[in-house]
Amino acid sequence: MPESRAWAPWAAEGFCIIGQITIYYPAVTRRTLFKRQARVLKALANESRLMIVDRLNRGECSVGELTELIGSDISTVSKHLSLLRAHGIVEDRRDGNVVYYRLLTPCVCNFFACASQVLKESSK
Repeated sequence: MPESRAWAPWAAEGFCIIGQITIYYPAVTRRTLFKRQARVLKALANESRLMIVDRLNRGECSVGELTELIGSDISTVSKHLSLLRAHGIVEDRRDGNVVYYRLLTPCVCNFFACASQVLKESSK
């Protein structure tokens, strides 16, 4: 189904305000923007990855520390980190044999407050 022309203002290069965050976007349609946002949300849609993001929100952490936190084997945690890195949520650095991760986009933690609010409202 072709995209409606009603979204034409989104097709221009410019800025988009989402909540309290202003983001620059190259020329994309609204549907494309939603598709990209859905991919980021899918990357976060896992309990272990949410735990990783929550921990990294407090500062840089080694893969070993994250493995202890999650309680999974290092290969599983590495796969989670790889997915988060591929979506621009975290970045890594090496110091000898140790790999450290940090949160590249701390604004994703705003999602926790929003999700908590949804849970609160749905329990009424």
